[in-house]
Amino acid sequence: MDNQNLVDMSVDFCGVSMKNPVTVASGTFGSGMEYKDFVDLNRLGAVTTKGVAITPWEGNPTPRIAEVYGGMINAIGLQNPGMDIFVKRDLEFLKDFDTRVIVNVCGHSVAEYVEAVERLSEVSGVDLLEINVSCPNVKEGGIAFGVDPSALNNITKEIKKKAKQPVIMKLSPNVTDIAEMARAAVDGGADALSLINTITGMKIDINRRTFAVANRTGGLSGPAVKPVAVRMVYQVANAVSVPIIGMGGISSAEDALEFIMAGASMVSVGTANFFDPYATIHIIEGIEAFMKKEGIKSLDEIRGCVK
Repeated sequence: MDNQNLVDMSVDFCGVSMKNPVTVASGTFGSGMEYKDFVDLNRLGAVTTKGVAITPWEGNPTPRIAEVYGGMINAIGLQNPGMDIFVKRDLEFLKDFDTRVIVNVCGHSVAEYVEAVERLSEVSGVDLLEINVSCPNVKEGGIAFGVDPSALNNITKEIKKKAKQPVIMKLSPNVTDIAEMARAAVDGGADALSLINTITGMKIDINRRTFAVANRTGGLSGPAVKPVAVRMVYQVANAVSVPIIGMGGISSAEDALEFIMAGASMVSVGTANFFDPYATIHIIEGIEAFMKKEGIKSLDEIRGCVK
């Protein structure tokens, strides 16, 4: 190969070396088992698992998913089998692949998050932790940890006391000032941030004359949220100095590059996996092609280049 045409897609993320900047959004890829016949997991920078709690969660009543213009609404309710099954089944499966593993963690209270983080510190094969702070805080009447700066700061501090792996706090966009939330998480010790989680939305089935999802509201994801996500990543990248995983409506290499130019170190592909199971590979190949075409040797050359 012509050395003039070589590009370096690797990323150092919190001291963890990734072969490229592409991972998957939690909850859209399982732990990779469902996609292994379509995607060579070895080619991904990392696999981000579906959220796991210390005990099993049943999730919300059905229907839980509705298609909308430019995306989908989901109200799954973080259904998961609990930590014991996750460790034995999912982590064992991922050990067969040459990819990094980001485990998404959820809980209903600070104590539940901390217990899950402690358990994950005892097992091998976990490179980073992504903390889903959009869970309902049962101690505070159900308000999500991620929409209150003091609650976000506190839960980050408590998790950091026990975590052995770098901690990524996943920010909710359902706030007035995303930069304020980012600063609260970083002040609490967050090693990195990921954003955005889904935007609260609603769809009404006019034929049934009721809500399209049983939960009434759900999380809007997909191409419709991408301009909001890019804006928020840009704001956060200019407010704090920790690395960022950008996500929200990424379905092409061009989308991914927007996030990187806005300041993201990595990107996460979510809803696109549902309508194109090969999306992650297409995006990796597209980023590489763009870099070769533009003579870009390293992603550092374009990361955060938009000022």
